[in-house]
Amino acid sequence: MNSYELSRKWFDWCFENPEKIKPNHTALYFFAVEHCNRLGWKEKFGMPTTMAMEALGIKSYNTYINTLNDLVAWGFITMIQRSKNQYSANIIALSNFDKALDKALDKALIKHGTKQRESIDSIDKQETSKPINKKQYGLHDTLNQLFNEFIEHRKQSKKPMTEIAINRMISKLKKYDQITAEQMLIQSMENGWSGLFELKKENNGKTTRAEQALNNIASGANEALNQVKGLGSF
Repeated sequence: MNSYELSRKWFDWCFENPEKIKPNHTALYFFAVEHCNRLGWKEKFGMPTTMAMEALGIKSYNTYINTLNDLVAWGFITMIQRSKNQYSANIIALSNFDKALDKALDKALIKHGTKQRESIDSIDKQETSKPINKKQYGLHDTLNQLFNEFIEHRKQSKKPMTEIAINRMISKLKKYDQITAEQMLIQSMENGWSGLFELKKENNGKTTRAEQALNNIASGANEALNQVKGLGSF
C-alpha cells in the first residue's frame, strides 16, 4: 500500500459516487494518508481532532466528525478506538479499499484526452490552413506589400475598393518614385485616410512617421547586408 494506490482508489470511487462526496471528504482522507506516511506507515495511529480541523480549515466539530464517519462507513478508514471528546485523538487505520471500479474513470479520462487532442488539432488546422491573400499589382515587392495592406485597411474601415479604384490608385502610385509612393501609403494608413495625398512635412522640417518607418526599414536592411558581407570575409 502506498500513497499512489490509495489516491487512485479514492478517485475511482469518487467518480462512481459523485452524489456522496464533498471537498471535506477528500481533504480529510488525504490528511489521514499524509499523517500515516509521516508516522512511517503505522498500521494504527492516532489522529488528533484539533490538529486535523485546524489543518483543513474545518471550523465545526460536527462537520469534522460527520466527514470522518462517512469515510469509515465507505470503508476507507477503519475506526480502532473513538475519542471521548473533540480534544482527544481517534485511533484509526487506513483500509486497503478494493471496492472501487477503475474502468469507468479510466474510460472517461481516455475519452476526455481524445476530445482535447481533437480540439487542439482542429485549432491547428484552422491556423495553418488560413490562406494568405496577397495579390500582385505589377509594383515593387515592398510597394506591392504596402498596397495590399492599404486595401485591407480600406476593408477594415468599411470602405472597400472597387477594381476601378484599385487601377486608378496604381496609376497614381506609378507617377511617383518608389520611396515617395511607399511613404504616401504609410501616411494614409497611419492617419486613417481612404485616399492618397502628397506627403506632409512636420514642423521645423522634421520627417513624417512614414519616412521614419521607411528609414528604419532601410537601416535594418543595410545592417543585415553588412553582417552578411562580414561573414563572407572569413
